[in-house]
Amino acid sequence: MTDTDVIIIGAGASGLMCAIEAGKRGRQVRVLDHANKAGKKILMSGGGRCNFTNYSIEPNNYISHNPHFCKSALSRYSQWDFLALIGRYRIPFHEREHGQLFCNESAKDILDMLLAECAKAGVIVQLSTGIDAIERLNDRFLVKTSHGNFSCESLVVATGGLSIPKMGATPLGYKIAEQFGLKVWPTRAGLVPFTLQPEDKEKFSALSGIALPCIVSNSRQSFSENVLFTHRGLSGPAILQISSYWNAGETIAINLLPQLNLDIELKSKRQQKLKNKLKTILEGYLPKRLVSVFVPEHVLESSLQELSDKQIQQVAEQLHNWTIKPNGTEGYRTAEVTSGGVDCDAISSKTMASKQVPGLYFIGEVLDVTGWLGGYNFQWAWSSAWCAGQYC
Repeated sequence: MTDTDVIIIGAGASGLMCAIEAGKRGRQVRVLDHANKAGKKILMSGGGRCNFTNYSIEPNNYISHNPHFCKSALSRYSQWDFLALIGRYRIPFHEREHGQLFCNESAKDILDMLLAECAKAGVIVQLSTGIDAIERLNDRFLVKTSHGNFSCESLVVATGGLSIPKMGATPLGYKIAEQFGLKVWPTRAGLVPFTLQPEDKEKFSALSGIALPCIVSNSRQSFSENVLFTHRGLSGPAILQISSYWNAGETIAINLLPQLNLDIELKSKRQQKLKNKLKTILEGYLPKRLVSVFVPEHVLESSLQELSDKQIQQVAEQLHNWTIKPNGTEGYRTAEVTSGGVDCDAISSKTMASKQVPGLYFIGEVLDVTGWLGGYNFQWAWSSAWCAGQYC
């Protein structure tokens, strides 16, 4: 049996960040992970460039049954604090649209920084170690693993969600919460592509590979970004964003031409006595393949002069307000995050500790806090972990 002050389960973004902060306080910290490498999801994120935070982090960029829970952590350890850490390591980065920040070179820069900080703080990172059982003994936790038993005063659960199982995702964190009597909200794939109903899939499969700026909406939320047609369904940033706000059986509305009022544009061109076919005009705004799928051939072959107001309105409505009912999502296999998780009402927003089990902490994605696409989930990992690290 090895005694230590703090055991953190999970060597991902939140686990390593928490280990650094606890280690800085002179705590003996051991991080355990069943994977053979630390930070696997960090390395694959953002296409290998790691979208590590965002210039514009606000509580309304997060979904939770307790929408106020994230406010404290995000304000106490902000994107500017993380940028200061990156600045000390001189990691070059750049901004993309919507304030998203990526490494110039490689996500490995972020992981190397975290591991260097862990080493400085005397943290032990122990990999390829499975957790067999956890018990509470008096005021300590006994953690039984595939590589020996450990006893600790503080146990931090930083196991992440269920997304991308091939990277080693498991439900361990939720099981630990349930073992100690904490409520866990049902989980589902978030930030995930949609699959289509069989007849829609057949109709739109010809559009695979086309990406275009759209506005995607449902009754609760709206996002203005690219939509990508795939051979399975719909993807792209706008689709991933709306997927976190979508429930099975609902329809979504997609404006394929958000930069234009097509009804006014076509009627104005008709007044100018343009003789072009509708097809020619629409192909000036949208990909040829898309136009032929959305507008009937006989309408496309008509000249503007031949079209009635009603026909023009119907074409505009079809392209500005395409409503479709997804069949489902691609699930955890391709999801960026897991929605739902450990109930935030059971956790202190100041310390990330369980209100009912002294010394038990939950941080990062295992909690019922889901960020938007664009660096928000990494910032939640850094912020929640930093808070726990001040107390565990």
